[in-house]
Amino acid sequence: MKLYEFQGKELFVRCGIPVPQRILVRSIEEIESLNAPLVLKSQILSGGRGKAGGVVVCNDNVSLQQEGRRLLGADLKGEKVTALLAEEKIDILQEFYLSFVVDGELKRPLIVASAAGGMEIEKIAEEAPQKIIKLPFDPLVGPSDYHFRKVASFLKLDDGIKTLRKVLQAMYALFKEYDASLIEINPLVKTPSGLVALDSKINLDDDAKYRQKGTFQELLEQQKMLADDKNTKKDEGTITYVSLDGNIGLISDGAGTGMLSLDLIRDFGGDAADFCEMGGITSPEVMYKAMETVFTRSETEIKSLLVVLIGGFNRMDEMAEGIIQYLKDHTVSIPFFVRLCGTMEEEGRKMMRDSGLPVFDDLEQAVVCAVKAAEEI
Repeated sequence: MKLYEFQGKELFVRCGIPVPQRILVRSIEEIESLNAPLVLKSQILSGGRGKAGGVVVCNDNVSLQQEGRRLLGADLKGEKVTALLAEEKIDILQEFYLSFVVDGELKRPLIVASAAGGMEIEKIAEEAPQKIIKLPFDPLVGPSDYHFRKVASFLKLDDGIKTLRKVLQAMYALFKEYDASLIEINPLVKTPSGLVALDSKINLDDDAKYRQKGTFQELLEQQKMLADDKNTKKDEGTITYVSLDGNIGLISDGAGTGMLSLDLIRDFGGDAADFCEMGGITSPEVMYKAMETVFTRSETEIKSLLVVLIGGFNRMDEMAEGIIQYLKDHTVSIPFFVRLCGTMEEEGRKMMRDSGLPVFDDLEQAVVCAVKAAEEI
């Protein structure tokens, strides 16, 4: 479960991590009651909102109201902006990156740190890996003072190790208490008065929901408050989602179909960004939710989307209905490829074609197109 920035910062405050003064606003009237300078930050679950124009520094009240009107209700990264976080403008001396994350390959948690804060960590890892330190630790014991000193030394923050230690300890407390798979601050900034978390990115482990029922319920209620009515769909069936490291989004209506599709993607030289499988009798609402899940939960940039559907109990006209409705409600700028076969397949293909959407009856052809499209972007 991904959290909005405002939710993550509330958790930061509970654990003693310093954050800017802020207020969540949902209307122009609320924005008009504020005074610049402020930073307006669109509340969406997708990454890359800054590059997409979703974070704006407003130095006067005129720009504050203009940018507020522009952002509220805008479509950003495929999501409708229904709320903004208005924050005080911070005097920044230096920026850092800090995170606690579960490493799937090492099968243990890591502390990740970098002095190149404010940049995407994937970009830093690709262009300047020497600027990143990764410290694994025993999940049964937790990080030690050795880990904290190592991070402080790497960031050249030896004079501020006490404050940094408090931030790292608080991050780990959150990581452990809430069954998180990621707690990220990017950037953590050094100011004249100390360290401040300018952003928050928190992912909670969906498989730990049974241990976190109260927490999940509270956070979901908050997210419903921000949900666009058109995006609130009846959730039937089940969706299994696993994040991977590639750039091709994948949705299937069965585990076997999904595994076959994963193998074919690799065979043709591509890498999947996820494994998203719809289980049970799937409705248009579940198809819609699967699309939403892939676009909001992916940890990597998706460059093409492959949807592989085989109708047994599931009707392909209903699957087409869910896809078409999602694309009506959201702006999807990447190429996508849908393979339909089975129950009501002709009706489903006709619905897709009538809506001007690509559809295939051959799986390998759809996979080849998805891989090629991802390579070309």
